[in-house]
This record gives sequence, C-alpha cells and structure tokens, in this order.
Amino acid sequence: MSTGLSISSTSNLSAGQKIMVASAKMAFEPSAPDPDLIDSVRIPDGHKQWDILTYARLTDAAALTEGVDLTSSQQLVAASLSITPSENGIIATLSKRLMRRQGDADVLGSAGTMIANSLRRKQAKDVISLYDGFSKFTPGASNALDITHFRGATAYLMTDNDAGYGPAQPPFHAAMHIEQISDIILELTDAGSRVGGVEDGMSADMIKRWWKTSDRLYGVQVFHSGNISLDSGDDAKGAIFAKEALVMVMANSAESTEEDDNSLRAVEVGLFQEWGTGELADVHGVEIFSDASATI
Repeated sequence: MSTGLSISSTSNLSAGQKIMVASAKMAFEPSAPDPDLIDSVRIPDGHKQWDILTYARLTDAAALTEGVDLTSSQQLVAASLSITPSENGIIATLSKRLMRRQGDADVLGSAGTMIANSLRRKQAKDVISLYDGFSKFTPGASNALDITHFRGATAYLMTDNDAGYGPAQPPFHAAMHIEQISDIILELTDAGSRVGGVEDGMSADMIKRWWKTSDRLYGVQVFHSGNISLDSGDDAKGAIFAKEALVMVMANSAESTEEDDNSLRAVEVGLFQEWGTGELADVHGVEIFSDASATI
C-alpha cells in the first residue's frame, strides 16, 4: 500500500460514514386456501355455541294394503355437531425509535401484514388438522399418490355410504402438499400414461406450465396447501372432500387494535378473531396420506 493513501476502512474515516440499510423484504407466506374450501357460518351476537343438525333419511316407503292401517311411524333423527369458537390472536410491539430509524418506510404497515398472515396461517392449520380425522384414507404411508386414488376417492364420495348423510355432491376439492401434487403431475406427464397427444392435450400442457389452481382431475379441483407439513417418515396428510364435510364457525370478523404505550415509547398492534372448526360429515371426505419425499 502506498504511504499516505487514505482509504475508507481506516478507523478515523469509517467512523464518519453513514450506513444505508436496504428496505426489508418479507418472507413469502405459504399458500393457505384451506379455510375457503370448507363451509363457513357466522354466529349471531349474543351466542356462545353453534349447533349444526343433519337429519338422517327415513326408511323406504312401504307398500300398502287397501283397508289396512299404516301403524308404523318413523322417528326423525338428527346428527348434532356443537362448536364453541375460541379466541385467537397475535400482537407485535414496535418501539417508536425503531419506526423512525428502520429502513422500511412503513414498518407499522409491514407488521400489520405479517400479523394478518399469521392469523390466517393459524386458521389454515386448524382446518388441516381435520384432514387426519376422516375415516377413509388412501394410499397410505410411504406410498406415492397417483391418479387412481383420485378416481377412487371421487367414487367413494359419491357412493351412498351412510344413511345419515347420503352421497356427497360435487364439486370436490383437494388440498395437498406440493410434493403430492408433483406425484400427480408425474402420472399425467409420464410417457406411459399421457392424457392427450404428445403435442397437445393435458399432459403436454402441464409439461409447459407445471400446474395452476384451476386444474381439475376427475372433476376435483386441486389446491396447494402450503401449510401441510411432513411427518418423520416424509409422508403428508392432505384430503379430497366436499365443501360440507368440514365447517368453520366464526364468532366475529378479525378485530385489529393499535395502542400507544407512552412510557415504553412504543406502539402495540394486534389482530384477534374467534373461530372453531369441526367435521360435519365423515363420509364426505377422504384423507390423502401419502409419501411426499422431496423429488430432488
């Protein structure tokens, strides 16, 4: 180094330099479509619980004999599901000094977006936990998902499996881990099982553009549920179901709060909402429990 050359890293000069921090970027939030795929009802003010009744069908009408009184009377039977919403919420406390000095021009707005994402994620995970409750499941741990399971699940849902609920009515939805969806795409695009020709058709289209939420397989619309996790064996639990199979009961709209704490010199922002979830018709859903090991 030449004698007498002044450079920026010398201690007496670096102390006088300002530091520029780039605007903070938010982590990408996983897709959370699950609450929108099921039934949702709102409890009126003044109520703490919501009871949902489903009438079972009566027995078949009987052939009669003229002049003979019909004395056998049918009894109405209703399956009852009671849901009591519970309160959920999240807060973030931001110092006013942080808001003055943070590179983000609107750190308060960014915090609001993140706590909203957090509340939505909690809703989605509450719905996802219900998928494991369906009695019928396919194909099972360590087994890859294929289109046969879609066809079979659709047939199962439309079969009259329970007199109390009857067959499920389309449209059906599928919420799955992206590696489960990847296995389905492999099935559709593999040379041995192409749907359509080499130059056109569903297989060729998927090779070009991967997959989008409007895609349907055997009439089932497929959604990527980004909050479905893997178990210790790299298996995932999604589901194929009719909308009325599961229900979310809401007690209120999301309530946001903002409070100044002058002694702390900070602002507290929060978001709160009451809801509860439950399984309404077990035979109207099929758990998709399959291998979801990373492809690469």
